[in-house]
Amino acid sequence: MPRVMPRVPRLIHTLAALCALSLLAGCSSSSDVDEASVAGAASKGEPAAADSPFWVEPDSPAVRQVRQWQRQGRAADAALLNRIAQRPAALWPAGEIDPAPLVGAAVAGARRSGRTVVFAAYNIPHRDCGQHSAGGAASAGAYRQWIGRFADAIGDARALVVLEPDAVAHIVDGCTPGELHAEREQLLSEAIQRLKAQPHTQVYLDAGNPDWIREPSKLVEPLRRAGIAQADGFALNVSNFQTNDTTTAYGLRLSEALGGKHFVVDTSRNGKGPLPGVWCNPPGRALGTAPTTDTGLPAVDAYLWIKRPGESDGPCQGGPAAGRWWAEYALGLARNASGS
Repeated sequence: MPRVMPRVPRLIHTLAALCALSLLAGCSSSSDVDEASVAGAASKGEPAAADSPFWVEPDSPAVRQVRQWQRQGRAADAALLNRIAQRPAALWPAGEIDPAPLVGAAVAGARRSGRTVVFAAYNIPHRDCGQHSAGGAASAGAYRQWIGRFADAIGDARALVVLEPDAVAHIVDGCTPGELHAEREQLLSEAIQRLKAQPHTQVYLDAGNPDWIREPSKLVEPLRRAGIAQADGFALNVSNFQTNDTTTAYGLRLSEALGGKHFVVDTSRNGKGPLPGVWCNPPGRALGTAPTTDTGLPAVDAYLWIKRPGESDGPCQGGPAAGRWWAEYALGLARNASGS
């Protein structure tokens, strides 16, 4: 059964991002990605980053890769990769360290530009059932402390948090042992309440994807026990490749069952849909709809790039470890995208 992909960014990536973001928050005079670059290399038929309500990380691996390729004379490849570098993608603070410095630096940068930062909170105990993205907080108490620091660092900034990819779906598919279900649901409910205590934070609880828990009704009660009523909605297709049509149809069914709850969709790599039988770094995939709140569907609050395009799913198809930047795969996503 296809499931969501390994997605933990490695600690080295978090530390690199923290360094860049700390510079941004403390001493940089630049407010975001270079505006001339944005204007000059925006994708055909897609909004420029300046039009997005979401913050663009100014020194992401994609941005650094563009600069490197420009220096090396790979101008055409650099221009294609700008389809990633100039678009907002979620930040994934590492669970192994205090999230506050990274989160605080990001919201400081976003506040200056009047935009919303997108985060994925991914540190639930017994995460990923011991598989590729195994880990998470060492205990329920450690998780509460981590979420508390996360929320405190957001403060009164505008933020959107996708809460704990996989966590509820792993309850439903039986991967998470039954004796852990009640604790997990309680922790998710508490995390929603803690994050929602921040005045301008939206929270979307992850609900898997249409090819994982194929009957959305199976998610309803676990989502309710996990506090979906207090959240802004749920998230679908995180790190997966299901098309917009498939995912929104599924999401509308789940929304109806939850009394009209809204949802967001990860469109980072779904431009050509899934490759049957291949869940880890499938070849030939493409970027999907650029991040936007203009979805045309009242129940769909946003299309987002939650999985960071170009970060590996794991050591398969010639890729590096999960969460590591893979420039050539990123280039393929950009090259295969509609309009390139």
